[in-house]
Amino acid sequence: MEKYKSVEKYLNRQIKNKDNEMSKQNKKKLRSNLLSFINRTLLSGILLLTVLCMIKMNPETKDIIYKNVYSKNISFAPFREWYEKYFGNLFPEEISKKIPKDQMVFQETFVYQKKEDIKDGVRVSVGKGYLVPALESGIIVFMGEKEGYGNTLIIQQMNGVDAWYVGINLTELKLYDYIEKGSLLGESKEKELDLYFQKEGEFVNYQDYIS
Repeated sequence: MEKYKSVEKYLNRQIKNKDNEMSKQNKKKLRSNLLSFINRTLLSGILLLTVLCMIKMNPETKDIIYKNVYSKNISFAPFREWYEKYFGNLFPEEISKKIPKDQMVFQETFVYQKKEDIKDGVRVSVGKGYLVPALESGIIVFMGEKEGYGNTLIIQQMNGVDAWYVGINLTELKLYDYIEKGSLLGESKEKELDLYFQKEGEFVNYQDYIS
């Protein structure tokens, strides 16, 4: 009987030690995640304070920031490379797994009936009211009127190419939203949709990005 109690005590002690070890690992992981979050928050705060100080010291800076942030599409590629070097992935590959399973997700492949070359890009026939999916994942860097093109949505894709979508009634998208490949951008206004692809400020061959 005493032997049984001894074994029982031994097993209980082993279970307790294992639970303590798991608890230490969880605390360590939690502490690491918390430090990472604090570092990112501090970085964002520093950048914001820097911009505010620049505006206060030089009123002309406000006009420059407005012009470049709200009137132009900016390149996130250098910032993304710097951020991921020091802080890890900016956009986790498994971000879609965070969406609840019972939530309906629009995930489609871009299709069209025919295409026609136009200046700087291509015009594709899709049918009026076609639900336009994103060709690739990326960040919305421009929403508004582009002189000579019309109402334009520009997504800076993860491959560094800016995809221009002209002729879309947009859904509830916002500037600098992250868009997954296949996500709904909106409905086509007419039966055609104009697409342009730009890299480092120069228009490139659309055939490299749509079949």
